[in-house]
Amino acid sequence: MRQSSNLINKFTNSQGGKLTDRPFDAATYVDAAAALIGLPLDPAHRPGVILNIERIAEMAGLVMAFALPEETEPAPVFLA
Repeated sequence: MRQSSNLINKFTNSQGGKLTDRPFDAATYVDAAAALIGLPLDPAHRPGVILNIERIAEMAGLVMAFALPEETEPAPVFLA
């Protein structure tokens, strides 16, 4: 459990600033996330995984940059 705690702390900004104040490091994220869940990552696949995480981060940035009006409400959930 100690290893998990250290990996989580790697993403915590100890200076009190927001984590968004620094650029996203996909390689560090991939290495830490794989280690955290015990996922063996073949070194030959690592560059492709990092590339895809970078793409996902870019798409997430576009979504997060879209301003929603204050009156926007979440869609209802219908269950069968």
